[in-house]
Amino acid sequence: MGTLSKLRRMVLRDGMSVREAARKLAISRNTASKWLAEGEMAEPKYPKRAPSRSLLDPYKEQLHQWLKADAHRGKRDRRGVKAMFEALRAQGYNGSRGPVYVWCQRWHQEQSNAPRNAGFVPLRFELGEAFQFDWSCEYAVIGGIRRRLEVAHLKLAASRAFVLVAYHAQAHEMLFDAHARSFALLGGIPRRGIYDNMKTAVDKIGSGKQRSVNSRFEAMTGHYLFEAEFCNRAAGWEKGIVEKNVQDRRRNVWREAGERRWSSLAELNTWLQSACCAAWEEMRHPEWSELTIADVWQDERARLMPLPSPFDGYVEHPVRVSATSLIHYQRNRYSVPCEWVNAVVSLRAYHDTLVVLGPDGGKVALQRSFEREQTLYDWTHYIALIERKPGALRNGAPFKTMPDALQELQRQLLKHPGGDRIMAQVLTAVTLHGLDGVLQSVQQALAAGRVSGEHVLNLLSRMRSEAHPARLELVDTALTLAVPPLANVSRYDTLRSQEDNDVK
Repeated sequence: MGTLSKLRRMVLRDGMSVREAARKLAISRNTASKWLAEGEMAEPKYPKRAPSRSLLDPYKEQLHQWLKADAHRGKRDRRGVKAMFEALRAQGYNGSRGPVYVWCQRWHQEQSNAPRNAGFVPLRFELGEAFQFDWSCEYAVIGGIRRRLEVAHLKLAASRAFVLVAYHAQAHEMLFDAHARSFALLGGIPRRGIYDNMKTAVDKIGSGKQRSVNSRFEAMTGHYLFEAEFCNRAAGWEKGIVEKNVQDRRRNVWREAGERRWSSLAELNTWLQSACCAAWEEMRHPEWSELTIADVWQDERARLMPLPSPFDGYVEHPVRVSATSLIHYQRNRYSVPCEWVNAVVSLRAYHDTLVVLGPDGGKVALQRSFEREQTLYDWTHYIALIERKPGALRNGAPFKTMPDALQELQRQLLKHPGGDRIMAQVLTAVTLHGLDGVLQSVQQALAAGRVSGEHVLNLLSRMRSEAHPARLELVDTALTLAVPPLANVSRYDTLRSQEDNDVK
């Protein structure tokens, strides 16, 4: 176009001949005459050249299929161009790798420039109307180990106030706890909740908007009185507010969390809560730029439904107690009271604890572990069994977790005959008098150097008598004395003189 513009100025404006203008512009005179014959300024069109034959032509369809198949795989599972080049050589391609790299690069460029799906309609929500929920996978160093975490994101659709809660796994009990924490921090509950079709909420996806909702999830929505709505399949834009929140928080809040070292998950969640509140104060609202998210949240909080008591978010499972007084749950083993051996008990799984309901009405709370192949003992669960089998104290695995003072007492008692029975008596006192009192008496006995079960039990009895001294209580009676007794010492001398006369 630049050459054509210069040609027209030389000939039509400056009066130069076509021959002279073509010579100065280094173009053919016939080409110059043809361009000038056009009535208007138009871009020249050239005939398309026929593509030259290449050694890669027979294999382009195969490359296209490989690249298209890899586009549906995760990034970790996709093959590189080098792997495809080696596969083509195995099929008989004897060309260089340059054309393969160029063709794959052009294919990716065409895919990125191709038109996407249909446009989207912008959404707008009223204050207190709805919230959106989603999960994301993040990593953090907890207890010196880099762990994969499932992070729950709950965001108000109007004010854009958001809450992040991290968990070791993504399950029903984590979902319930995330809602309870988020609603408590936000100060209320919106009227609707928007979700994707996650397995912790939807058991089966029907046609259109028909969903078979999980019964425990339905119980939670009934407790908090909000209506759950689920997006269409592959329609993440319907909850695009929280989808964008996942990406934005990954760049700021979670980037700082990933750089720190945390002693426990509870410490991380405490920091996440304060970080979310601080972000509300700093971030501007996308629709009202003169206000912060915290300012709009103050208005929305007044329109939220009042917050009830937290939902009892557990998932119940029936489990059988083994002969070694252990229950199995998610590749771990936990000890329960030995009185429940071979019985079927009810296990209620919470986000951080396990509550076991026994057949006799008893209840035991256990600390939940998210490691694998772990056996977690509580030695107090085996005290009743040790009364009948004291010999198991010597190599009993649960008793390796006893406090150091009790283990030292056990080592010294087992040096003597019958020491296992004496140690069983001391452990039985734990169920009667409590662990703290027994530990204190054991420590005093070890410090005095008098190691015996009788000494420990004697110290324990003395400590209890000092802590709770005996008190004389007056007995109420309806009887009254007609003649109250008087203290008369001289009566004793009279009785004594009579006794002496009888002896004489």
